[in-house]
Amino acid sequence: MHHPSNIIHQTSSLIFHQTSSIKHQPYLTMSSISDSIQAKCLAFGDRIIKLNDYLLTQAGKREDVRSKKEKSGRIPIQLLSVANLSNQLLRSGTSIGANNAEACNAISKTDFRSKSYISLKEARESLYWIELLHRNGYLDDKQYQSISTDAEELVKIFVARCKKLDQELGGK
Repeated sequence: MHHPSNIIHQTSSLIFHQTSSIKHQPYLTMSSISDSIQAKCLAFGDRIIKLNDYLLTQAGKREDVRSKKEKSGRIPIQLLSVANLSNQLLRSGTSIGANNAEACNAISKTDFRSKSYISLKEARESLYWIELLHRNGYLDDKQYQSISTDAEELVKIFVARCKKLDQELGGK
């Protein structure tokens, strides 16, 4: 006859060995397609960070901004405007890749879809901030066309992914 404490020990030992050999398996692993999408997200995030630095540097160099700062001792509204717009773009533009990384480590297909939709929303928000920066003269036409093309490509990627997931899961 087995003593109860031995059975508990043997059972817990068996359970431990079984669970310790099970690795966390995300719903979708980083396939070559996922790697490619994440690479695009990272490249876009890099561009957004550099654009943020550029916009703030350029705004600080403007003569009208410098002279107003010297006269009043306060940060001029023009610099605050570009800083706020640029910060919003920085947040949304870098969030695309972060949410895509979470999606690629999702615990279910529903979780994968949810994170993919967040990436899509962040990409669309980035387009909005890029448009505002262009409309207000902080981005010239060439800069605008270049960065907005990259953002639109991410939107298309995530729209296609989300549509496919909606079909597989039966709607939103």
